Amino acid sequence: MARIQLGDPTLPLSTLVELSRPEARIALSPAARKRVAASRAVVEGAVRDGATMYGINTGFGKLAGVRIPDEQLAQLQRNLLLSHATGVGEPLPPDQTRLAFALRIHNLALGCSGVRPALLEQAMALWNGGYVPVVPSQGSVGASGDLAPLSHMALPLLGEGEVWDGSRRLAGAAALRRLGREPLQLREKEGLALINGTQIMTAIGCLALHRALRVAKAADVACAMTVEALRGSEKPFQARVHALRPHVGQEATAANLRALLRDSRIVPSHADCAKVQDAYSLRCAPQVHGAAKDGIRFAVEVLVTEANSVTDNPLVFPNGEVVSGGNFHGQPVSQALDFLAIAVSTLANISERRIEQLVNPDISGLPPFLARNPGLESGFMIPQVVAAALASENKSLAHPASVDTIPTSANREDHVSMGVTAARHAERVVANTAKVLGIEFLCAAQGLDLGGKLRPGAGVQAAHRALRRRVRGLDGDRYLAPDLATAEQLVVDGTLVAAAERAVGVLAV
Repeated sequence: MARIQLGDPTLPLSTLVELSRPEARIALSPAARKRVAASRAVVEGAVRDGATMYGINTGFGKLAGVRIPDEQLAQLQRNLLLSHATGVGEPLPPDQTRLAFALRIHNLALGCSGVRPALLEQAMALWNGGYVPVVPSQGSVGASGDLAPLSHMALPLLGEGEVWDGSRRLAGAAALRRLGREPLQLREKEGLALINGTQIMTAIGCLALHRALRVAKAADVACAMTVEALRGSEKPFQARVHALRPHVGQEATAANLRALLRDSRIVPSHADCAKVQDAYSLRCAPQVHGAAKDGIRFAVEVLVTEANSVTDNPLVFPNGEVVSGGNFHGQPVSQALDFLAIAVSTLANISERRIEQLVNPDISGLPPFLARNPGLESGFMIPQVVAAALASENKSLAHPASVDTIPTSANREDHVSMGVTAARHAERVVANTAKVLGIEFLCAAQGLDLGGKLRPGAGVQAAHRALRRRVRGLDGDRYLAPDLATAEQLVVDGTLVAAAERAVGVLAV
């Protein structure tokens, strides 16, 4: 497998996702190696000249005015990591930490941080050796970077902290011994360079975005299946309707629905029915799904930009200047991830309403709760309740974290982003929404099974067949939790969307 080259600011989302996988391997680009060496020469020259530089020969935060003697500069950087590694809570999943660790290496390799090449070699040795730091999930306010979790991430370089060895936790010192490497002795600026950044929130956010893109496509497929099961109209999806309000996501969703319903025998079968209009959850799907997609695409733009940016402080420029700034502040990421949570939560909201349409006999024209023997059997009564619970939880999680701030560090850091909180909330919203859509797929497929033998559109039929290969129809009440879990997995791994796309072509986001 070719190694992913870090240090050039052009990594797309697909490569970022690849960096979360254990089989990936990394290297530095030749240009990055030169930039890192040049940046380090600037720091060493400034130290020789006796210049006072924040975080290099001063204290941190409120203690920035304290000048540190040259003989204590290495201890200063080690103390910084040890004192800041105070995260709490369950560890982040290894895929999130693996990506965050790679992003930190990438960030430093952009050549504006003043670290030695030896530091990056140590980090890459651990990463390529499969040793991912154990990083607690709580403790970052997202300004001055993700200080606490990034400190935990950096400790194994020094032979401190812990790493994942498969599913087991291993001491950082033991991991280095296995690799035949000595603990790194930090030099000027290096401790601060390791922890000033937004890589924790960015990594969590990138992986949530990757899943959100799949969820957004799955929402269109689920909606199309529900339209067929409920004998809904395709007229609201006509291109001329959406050309009059040409939001990108709206037009994309309408085009997807037209493609999924193409060649349906069900749609023309009820052309002369008495129904005048469908409920908003069907008729307004392009407007609602489309707005969600626009929000997701905005978040992709922000997160990919962030992943390829320098978020260190102070910044080391090629002309020899060392400048203190605020690129570590997570507000752009926090705000974008709040938007992501809001956008994806609307997909769960509208999906839950379509589930209600399917199980409610006063609306659907189908048996109550899609049961074969209503009364004796409850059918899909309680999965709708589960969907309602998940949609409601999303509404709490979608309250924006980025509008909150609590001053820290004796009021020196007086505005913070709460970016990791936003990322963790967005991740949970995406996960909940995949569960809701899985329930809609189960209900819509059951509705098709109960509705007769007419063929649905090609995309709907393909998704229905893919679902039925893993989950059989409901012929009587049974233990449904495994079916819900399977349907969720088919949403998350893209199986149902892939089946539909093989039939009708690639769906747009």
